Amino acid sequence: MKSLLALCCFVLLLKCADASIINVGKSHKTQTIKKAIELAQPFDTLQIENGIYKEGNLIVAKPLTLLGQKQTILDGENKHEILTISGSYFRIKGITFQNSGYSSMNDFASIKIIDAHDFIIEQNRIINAHFAIHVSNSNRFVIKNNHITGTPAEEQSTGNGIHLWKCSKALIANNNTIGHRDGIYFEFVTESEVLNNYSEKNIRYGLHFMFSNNDKYISNTFHDNGAGVAVMFSHHIAMHYNKFTLNRGGSAYGILLKEISDGEVYANTFSNNTVGVFMEGTNRIHFKHNKFYSNGYAMKVQASCNENNIENNNFTGNTFDVATNGSLVLNTLSKNYWDKYEGYDLNKDGIGDIPYRPVSLYAMIIETNPVAVMFLRSFMVSLLDKTEKIVPSITPENFKDDKPAMKPIALN
Repeated sequence: MKSLLALCCFVLLLKCADASIINVGKSHKTQTIKKAIELAQPFDTLQIENGIYKEGNLIVAKPLTLLGQKQTILDGENKHEILTISGSYFRIKGITFQNSGYSSMNDFASIKIIDAHDFIIEQNRIINAHFAIHVSNSNRFVIKNNHITGTPAEEQSTGNGIHLWKCSKALIANNNTIGHRDGIYFEFVTESEVLNNYSEKNIRYGLHFMFSNNDKYISNTFHDNGAGVAVMFSHHIAMHYNKFTLNRGGSAYGILLKEISDGEVYANTFSNNTVGVFMEGTNRIHFKHNKFYSNGYAMKVQASCNENNIENNNFTGNTFDVATNGSLVLNTLSKNYWDKYEGYDLNKDGIGDIPYRPVSLYAMIIETNPVAVMFLRSFMVSLLDKTEKIVPSITPENFKDDKPAMKPIALN
């Protein structure tokens, strides 16, 4: 996917090689951005000097480069969409956008892109926006190194940080999104990559995507979001080296996997979440080399999940390692490290000689009677759990790790 960034940059440089530069600002002949857009020929560059520009909704429908300076500010005055773009081969860089308008009928954005391809949005600051960057029906583009800070209100009156609808071949990289409804939102987005972003304190999800296939999410951090991360109604998703931390609440998860199939969850960290991973209608997902620590539940695997493979992961310091709501389990556990495992290894091969059953009796009881959690630390509960592991009667007998690791697994 990094080749997409290189390709976009190369094409833009090639197209702009013979273009003109128009200087914009009070000290220049062209003093407004709107006038500069009118005067510009395709592939020209608008260099916008420092200042606050209150010009309503700027519309760009030809290939241009808009370059700002350190204090170049476009202000929507809490009334207007600030910049609306369509077409191809454009670049927006180094501009501060603030105070875009709000409408219950229209998705006003600081930067809205419609029916476009081959463009770059980079190194911008977006403050107090409804939607910060809103892209629809577009392909082959890069959104990188932007800092987005919202002012969250009610969920229904707050937009998303980076919002993509019906797009393909997008690279979303190195952005900070704070204080929106969803930090990053994908719907009907294919063959795209979300790389090294930081998403924090969003009202709902740090990352939310639906009906989006063949995508990759790599090296992102999702911290202290209202409900964590949601991945729904999608297939062939790769999630590698991400961090899901401090997503807490009655309906909060590190990540919610709902109705997805054929993916890989590899080398991620789930820590200090109410639930690390919640799975419902999830099939053929491979969990490997993940770290689960200090979560309420490391994993909740509903009975509607099938053919998932959970191997070579570390489970340490979680209140409950695994919980489920059914007795028929068609998923595989193998070679995981469980800090609650009390078995032995007589042949010293690093694998426990007796299976480990991660679903505790008390986790099953709490699933049906949540108020029973008040007795969690009692001696009787510990005794019942140990008895249940020896002679399973309520917990699913076949949901077990036949080859538990004796020591924590060295992860990448």
